Amino acid sequence: MERRVFPMATSLLFIAALMAGVCVSADNTAVSKGSFKDNFDIMWSEEHFKTSADGQIWYLSLDKETGCGFQTKQRYRFGWFSMKLKLVGGDSAGVVTAYYMCSENGAGPTRDELDFEFLGNRTGQPYLIQTNVFKNGTGNREMRHSLWFDPTEDYHTYSILWNNHQIVFFVDRVPIRVHKNNGEANNFFPNEKPMYLFSSIWNADDWATRGGLEKTDWKKSPFVSSYKDFSVDGCQWKDPYPDCVSTTTDHWWDKYDAWHLSESQKKDYAWVQRNLVIYDYCKDTERFTTLPVECSLSPWD
Repeated sequence: MERRVFPMATSLLFIAALMAGVCVSADNTAVSKGSFKDNFDIMWSEEHFKTSADGQIWYLSLDKETGCGFQTKQRYRFGWFSMKLKLVGGDSAGVVTAYYMCSENGAGPTRDELDFEFLGNRTGQPYLIQTNVFKNGTGNREMRHSLWFDPTEDYHTYSILWNNHQIVFFVDRVPIRVHKNNGEANNFFPNEKPMYLFSSIWNADDWATRGGLEKTDWKKSPFVSSYKDFSVDGCQWKDPYPDCVSTTTDHWWDKYDAWHLSESQKKDYAWVQRNLVIYDYCKDTERFTTLPVECSLSPWD
Protein backbone atom coordinates (compact mmCIF):
# COMPACT_ATOMS: atom_id res chain seq x y z
CA MET A 1 0.00 0.00 0.00
CA GLU A 2 1.19 3.46 -0.87
CA ARG A 3 2.32 5.53 2.06
CA ARG A 4 1.38 9.16 2.03
CA VAL A 5 2.36 12.17 4.11
CA PHE A 6 -0.92 13.84 4.92
CA PRO A 7 -1.33 17.63 4.72
CA MET A 8 -1.94 17.65 8.44
CA ALA A 9 -0.72 21.13 9.31
CA THR A 10 -3.85 22.85 8.02
CA SER A 11 -6.15 20.35 9.70
CA LEU A 12 -4.35 20.69 13.01
CA LEU A 13 -4.41 24.46 12.80
CA PHE A 14 -8.11 24.36 11.96
CA ILE A 15 -8.99 22.38 15.09
CA ALA A 16 -6.49 24.21 17.30
CA ALA A 17 -7.86 27.57 16.24
CA LEU A 18 -11.40 26.49 16.93
CA MET A 19 -10.53 25.13 20.36
CA ALA A 20 -8.36 28.06 21.38
CA GLY A 21 -10.28 30.87 19.76
CA VAL A 22 -13.97 30.17 20.16
CA CYS A 23 -14.38 27.84 23.11
CA VAL A 24 -16.48 29.56 25.76
CA SER A 25 -16.19 28.04 29.20
CA ALA A 26 -19.27 27.14 31.18
CA ASP A 27 -19.98 25.25 34.37
CA ASN A 28 -21.11 22.17 32.46
CA THR A 29 -18.40 22.25 29.82
CA ALA A 30 -15.54 19.91 30.64
CA VAL A 31 -11.99 20.18 29.35
CA SER A 32 -10.37 17.17 31.00
CA LYS A 33 -6.89 15.78 31.16
CA GLY A 34 -5.13 14.03 33.98
CA SER A 35 -4.35 10.70 35.53
CA PHE A 36 -6.50 7.63 35.18
CA LYS A 37 -8.06 8.06 38.60
CA ASP A 38 -9.07 11.63 37.77
CA ASN A 39 -11.22 10.54 34.85
CA PHE A 40 -12.03 6.84 35.00
CA ASP A 41 -13.33 3.92 37.02
CA ILE A 42 -12.35 0.31 36.33
CA MET A 43 -15.32 -1.71 35.11
CA TRP A 44 -13.95 -5.18 35.81
CA SER A 45 -10.75 -7.14 36.53
CA GLU A 46 -8.78 -4.56 38.45
CA GLU A 47 -5.89 -7.04 38.66
CA HIS A 48 -5.57 -6.78 34.86
CA PHE A 49 -5.08 -3.03 35.02
CA LYS A 50 -1.79 -1.24 35.71
CA THR A 51 -0.51 2.31 35.46
CA SER A 52 2.89 3.85 34.96
CA ALA A 53 4.57 5.33 38.05
CA ASP A 54 3.24 8.81 37.26
CA GLY A 55 -0.26 7.52 36.52
CA GLN A 56 -0.23 8.89 32.98
CA ILE A 57 0.01 5.63 31.03
CA TRP A 58 -2.59 2.91 31.57
CA TYR A 59 -2.18 -0.74 30.66
CA LEU A 60 -5.00 -3.23 30.09
CA SER A 61 -4.21 -6.92 29.77
CA LEU A 62 -6.06 -9.97 28.48
CA ASP A 63 -5.35 -13.57 29.36
CA LYS A 64 -7.36 -16.77 29.05
CA GLU A 65 -9.26 -15.95 32.23
CA THR A 66 -10.49 -12.45 31.45
CA GLY A 67 -9.82 -9.05 29.95
CA CYS A 68 -10.21 -5.62 31.49
CA GLY A 69 -12.06 -2.37 30.92
CA PHE A 70 -12.59 1.17 32.23
CA GLN A 71 -15.11 3.98 31.82
CA THR A 72 -15.29 7.71 32.47
CA LYS A 73 -16.79 8.91 35.73
CA GLN A 74 -18.88 11.44 33.79
CA ARG A 75 -21.34 11.31 30.90
CA TYR A 76 -21.21 13.75 28.02
CA ARG A 77 -23.47 14.91 25.25
CA PHE A 78 -21.61 16.39 22.28
CA GLY A 79 -17.97 17.45 22.11
CA TRP A 80 -14.48 16.27 21.20
CA PHE A 81 -13.20 13.02 22.75
CA SER A 82 -9.62 11.88 22.24
CA MET A 83 -7.16 9.23 23.45
CA LYS A 84 -3.75 7.91 22.45
CA LEU A 85 -3.52 4.12 22.13
CA LYS A 86 -0.76 1.63 21.41
CA LEU A 87 -2.17 -1.72 20.40
CA VAL A 88 -1.11 -5.28 21.17
CA GLY A 89 1.92 -6.23 19.09
CA GLY A 90 2.89 -9.55 17.54
CA ASP A 91 0.33 -12.30 17.15
CA SER A 92 -2.89 -10.75 18.44
CA ALA A 93 -5.41 -12.76 16.41
CA GLY A 94 -8.78 -12.92 18.18
CA VAL A 95 -8.00 -9.97 20.45
CA VAL A 96 -10.17 -6.85 20.29
CA THR A 97 -9.20 -3.55 21.86
CA ALA A 98 -12.31 -1.37 22.03
CA TYR A 99 -12.46 2.39 22.50
CA TYR A 100 -16.01 3.65 22.43
CA MET A 101 -18.79 5.82 23.79
CA CYS A 102 -22.01 4.33 25.11
CA SER A 103 -25.12 5.58 26.89
CA GLU A 104 -25.21 2.53 29.19
CA ASN A 105 -22.77 0.58 31.35
CA GLY A 106 -23.73 -2.65 29.59
CA ALA A 107 -24.81 -3.64 26.11
CA GLY A 108 -28.43 -2.76 26.81
CA PRO A 109 -31.20 -3.17 24.22
CA THR A 110 -31.81 0.59 23.88
CA ARG A 111 -28.25 1.88 24.03
CA ASP A 112 -26.66 4.54 21.85
CA GLU A 113 -23.03 3.83 21.01
CA LEU A 114 -20.07 5.07 18.95
CA ASP A 115 -17.36 2.44 18.44
CA PHE A 116 -13.72 2.13 17.58
CA GLU A 117 -12.79 -1.57 17.62
CA PHE A 118 -9.23 -2.63 16.79
CA LEU A 119 -9.18 -6.15 15.41
CA GLY A 120 -6.08 -8.19 16.16
CA ASN A 121 -4.06 -10.08 13.58
CA ARG A 122 -1.67 -12.90 12.92
CA THR A 123 1.95 -11.71 12.97
CA GLY A 124 2.80 -9.66 9.91
CA GLN A 125 -0.77 -8.96 8.89
CA PRO A 126 -2.27 -5.47 9.18
CA TYR A 127 -4.56 -4.31 11.95
CA LEU A 128 -8.08 -3.36 10.94
CA ILE A 129 -10.23 -0.69 12.58
CA GLN A 130 -13.95 -1.36 12.75
CA THR A 131 -16.26 1.55 13.55
CA ASN A 132 -19.96 1.32 14.28
CA VAL A 133 -22.85 3.58 15.27
CA PHE A 134 -25.83 2.48 17.37
CA LYS A 135 -29.08 4.25 18.12
CA ASN A 136 -31.65 2.78 20.52
CA GLY A 137 -29.87 -0.57 20.37
CA THR A 138 -29.73 -0.81 16.58
CA GLY A 139 -26.28 -0.97 15.00
CA ASN A 140 -25.30 -2.81 11.82
CA ARG A 141 -23.53 0.35 10.64
CA GLU A 142 -20.05 -1.18 10.42
CA MET A 143 -17.14 0.19 8.46
CA ARG A 144 -13.64 -1.31 8.37
CA HIS A 145 -10.43 0.49 7.50
CA SER A 146 -6.79 -0.40 7.22
CA LEU A 147 -4.17 2.04 8.52
CA TRP A 148 -1.21 3.85 7.01
CA PHE A 149 1.04 2.96 9.97
CA ASP A 150 1.70 0.12 12.40
CA PRO A 151 -0.45 0.93 15.47
CA THR A 152 1.62 -1.41 17.67
CA GLU A 153 4.91 0.50 17.31
CA ASP A 154 3.88 3.79 18.89
CA TYR A 155 0.96 5.74 20.27
CA HIS A 156 -1.55 7.21 17.85
CA THR A 157 -4.50 9.47 18.53
CA TYR A 158 -8.08 8.27 18.03
CA SER A 159 -10.81 10.87 18.37
CA ILE A 160 -14.54 11.41 17.96
CA LEU A 161 -16.22 14.72 17.15
CA TRP A 162 -19.91 14.56 18.05
CA ASN A 163 -22.45 17.30 17.59
CA ASN A 164 -26.03 17.51 16.37
CA HIS A 165 -24.96 17.67 12.73
CA GLN A 166 -22.30 15.00 12.34
CA ILE A 167 -20.17 12.34 14.02
CA VAL A 168 -16.62 12.15 12.72
CA PHE A 169 -14.12 9.41 13.58
CA PHE A 170 -10.50 10.64 13.42
CA VAL A 171 -7.15 8.84 13.42
CA ASP A 172 -4.26 11.22 14.11
CA ARG A 173 -6.66 14.07 13.25
CA VAL A 174 -7.41 12.52 9.84
CA PRO A 175 -11.16 11.95 9.35
CA ILE A 176 -11.78 8.33 8.36
CA ARG A 177 -15.56 8.22 8.77
CA VAL A 178 -18.36 10.79 8.68
CA HIS A 179 -21.88 9.98 9.93
CA LYS A 180 -24.29 12.81 9.09
CA ASN A 181 -27.64 13.86 10.53
CA ASN A 182 -30.47 15.04 8.29
CA GLY A 183 -31.92 17.45 10.87
CA GLU A 184 -35.13 15.47 11.24
CA ALA A 185 -36.37 13.03 13.83
CA ASN A 186 -34.75 9.76 12.80
CA ASN A 187 -33.62 6.33 13.91
CA PHE A 188 -30.01 6.47 12.73
CA PHE A 189 -28.31 9.46 14.40
CA PRO A 190 -27.66 9.22 18.18
CA ASN A 191 -28.11 12.73 19.54
CA GLU A 192 -30.45 12.40 22.52
CA LYS A 193 -28.65 10.36 25.18
CA PRO A 194 -25.51 11.31 27.10
CA MET A 195 -22.67 8.80 26.87
CA TYR A 196 -19.79 7.53 28.94
CA LEU A 197 -16.45 6.85 27.27
CA PHE A 198 -15.08 3.32 27.64
CA SER A 199 -12.12 1.21 26.67
CA SER A 200 -11.61 -2.52 27.04
CA ILE A 201 -9.62 -5.50 25.81
CA TRP A 202 -11.36 -8.83 25.32
CA ASN A 203 -11.35 -12.09 23.41
CA ALA A 204 -13.47 -12.19 20.26
CA ASP A 205 -11.91 -15.03 18.33
CA ASP A 206 -15.37 -16.20 17.26
CA TRP A 207 -15.52 -13.30 14.76
CA ALA A 208 -12.72 -10.73 15.00
CA THR A 209 -9.94 -12.15 12.82
CA ARG A 210 -10.90 -13.45 9.37
CA GLY A 211 -14.46 -13.98 10.55
CA GLY A 212 -13.39 -16.22 13.40
CA LEU A 213 -11.08 -18.49 11.39
CA GLU A 214 -8.03 -17.31 13.34
CA LYS A 215 -8.19 -18.23 17.02
CA THR A 216 -6.42 -16.61 19.96
CA ASP A 217 -3.07 -18.20 20.77
CA TRP A 218 -3.14 -18.11 24.56
CA LYS A 219 0.53 -19.09 24.70
CA LYS A 220 1.20 -15.50 23.63
CA SER A 221 -0.78 -13.99 26.51
CA PRO A 222 -1.01 -11.73 28.34
CA PHE A 223 -1.98 -9.33 25.56
CA VAL A 224 -1.47 -5.72 26.62
CA SER A 225 -2.81 -2.49 25.14
CA SER A 226 -1.80 0.89 26.53
CA TYR A 227 -3.37 4.33 26.73
CA LYS A 228 -2.40 7.89 27.51
CA ASP A 229 -3.32 11.54 26.98
CA PHE A 230 -7.08 11.28 27.38
CA SER A 231 -8.73 14.57 26.52
CA VAL A 232 -12.35 15.65 26.36
CA ASP A 233 -13.72 19.06 25.45
CA GLY A 234 -17.44 18.52 25.67
CA CYS A 235 -20.74 19.04 27.36
CA GLN A 236 -20.79 17.26 30.72
CA TRP A 237 -24.22 15.91 31.51
CA LYS A 238 -26.01 17.15 34.60
CA ASP A 239 -29.47 15.88 35.45
CA PRO A 240 -32.08 16.72 34.45
CA TYR A 241 -30.15 18.24 31.52
CA PRO A 242 -27.26 20.66 30.95
CA ASP A 243 -27.56 24.09 29.37
CA CYS A 244 -25.61 22.98 26.29
CA VAL A 245 -27.81 19.98 25.58
CA SER A 246 -28.85 21.44 22.22
CA THR A 247 -26.93 23.35 19.59
CA THR A 248 -26.04 26.72 21.08
CA THR A 249 -22.90 27.69 19.07
CA ASP A 250 -21.30 28.65 22.40
CA HIS A 251 -18.59 26.00 22.02
CA TRP A 252 -16.20 25.29 19.16
CA TRP A 253 -17.56 21.79 18.61
CA ASP A 254 -21.06 23.25 18.20
CA LYS A 255 -20.19 26.10 15.84
CA TYR A 256 -20.86 26.09 12.10
CA ASP A 257 -17.27 25.17 11.17
CA ALA A 258 -17.59 21.94 13.18
CA TRP A 259 -20.75 20.92 11.32
CA HIS A 260 -18.73 20.07 8.20
CA LEU A 261 -15.29 18.89 7.22
CA SER A 262 -12.82 21.65 6.39
CA GLU A 263 -11.39 21.77 2.87
CA SER A 264 -8.12 20.14 3.97
CA GLN A 265 -10.02 17.49 5.93
CA LYS A 266 -12.05 16.72 2.79
CA LYS A 267 -8.81 16.03 0.91
CA ASP A 268 -7.61 13.65 3.62
CA TYR A 269 -11.02 12.01 3.83
CA ALA A 270 -11.10 11.48 0.07
CA TRP A 271 -7.70 9.76 0.17
CA VAL A 272 -8.88 7.51 3.00
CA GLN A 273 -11.98 6.55 1.00
CA ARG A 274 -9.90 5.66 -2.04
CA ASN A 275 -7.16 3.73 -0.27
CA LEU A 276 -8.10 2.46 3.18
CA VAL A 277 -11.77 1.40 3.22
CA ILE A 278 -12.07 -2.38 3.53
CA TYR A 279 -15.84 -2.57 4.13
CA ASP A 280 -18.68 -0.03 4.04
CA TYR A 281 -22.19 -1.11 5.02
CA CYS A 282 -23.60 1.59 2.72
CA LYS A 283 -22.22 -0.35 -0.26
CA ASP A 284 -23.35 -3.78 0.90
CA THR A 285 -26.43 -4.32 -1.26
CA GLU A 286 -26.45 -8.05 -0.52
CA ARG A 287 -26.86 -7.37 3.19
CA PHE A 288 -29.26 -4.46 2.71
CA THR A 289 -31.74 -4.84 -0.15
CA THR A 290 -32.74 -1.27 0.70
CA LEU A 291 -29.81 0.77 1.96
CA PRO A 292 -30.25 2.55 5.31
CA VAL A 293 -31.58 6.08 4.86
CA GLU A 294 -28.39 7.79 6.14
CA CYS A 295 -26.43 6.27 3.26
CA SER A 296 -28.01 8.90 1.00
CA LEU A 297 -26.56 11.77 3.10
CA SER A 298 -23.38 13.30 1.74
CA PRO A 299 -20.35 13.43 4.09
CA TRP A 300 -19.06 16.35 2.02
CA ASP A 301 -21.92 18.76 2.85
